[in-house]
Amino acid sequence: MGIGFAVMSSASFGLIPLFSIPLLSAGLNSQTILCYRFLVATLIMAVVMLVTRRSFKLQARLVFTVFSLSALYAATAILLLASYKDIPSGVTTTIHFLYPLAVTVVMSIIYGEKTTITTYLAVLVSLLGVALLAWGNHDAQHFRRGVMLALMTVVCYAAYIIAIMKSRAAEIDTLVLTFYVLLFGTILFFVYALLTTGIEAIHQPAGWRDVVMLALVCTVLSDLTLIKAIKCIGSTLTSILGSMEPLTAVVVGVFYFDEHFDISSIVGLILIIISVVLVIAQTSKQQRMYH
Repeated sequence: MGIGFAVMSSASFGLIPLFSIPLLSAGLNSQTILCYRFLVATLIMAVVMLVTRRSFKLQARLVFTVFSLSALYAATAILLLASYKDIPSGVTTTIHFLYPLAVTVVMSIIYGEKTTITTYLAVLVSLLGVALLAWGNHDAQHFRRGVMLALMTVVCYAAYIIAIMKSRAAEIDTLVLTFYVLLFGTILFFVYALLTTGIEAIHQPAGWRDVVMLALVCTVLSDLTLIKAIKCIGSTLTSILGSMEPLTAVVVGVFYFDEHFDISSIVGLILIIISVVLVIAQTSKQQRMYH
């Protein structure tokens, strides 16, 4: 069950470009898109909470923990959107997919999980994959900036996943935790938007359709299944099983947005997926040994 949740989470997260890029192309700024996305997602979660008769009570001692998680999740969201402006969405999401390796390494160094030479080999392979993704782009300056933004999402999302497992957030019901992560994210984005660009109105029905799909599929469904997966199978295996994310984003980018994805990019994508598969195989082997 946990494996299914992990795959569902990564696939739905990989659809973010499908609904975000049309909004960016329509002239909406990132702050506005994220305000609406998180607001609608919070309202959907509130309905889910009411239907399932969950309590909205959050203990005071857990507020800072949940707010910190929300800040990491919000940072990931805005960095992803920012990188879409500089590099193809498929490249962004493929680089973002390095987060499983970041989770694995951090869990090994800080929390003492066993790590083998295979894991470190996977890190080297994945770095080569990123280098190939970045090879030969026409606008080097913008591409470098996009790659750096995508790499920053790796740090934020890996920290988010680890914190869910290792902080007091593990004590909180999945629905309650998801609701408050989204609620605090909404507050953060509204404050950020008001202090910077302001919040623009969406006038076209297609725009609201994309916002609702972003909120429902790429936020509520993705985050709920992510937290469920982490609680079922742990943060390391959950992050490793996210291979549907870059594949989904690349397919959307190439076939829907006609994004450029040449041979070196394809090889880079394959190397990154291979690096993660290496860690999956190693993790499965270790689990069989200990059971």
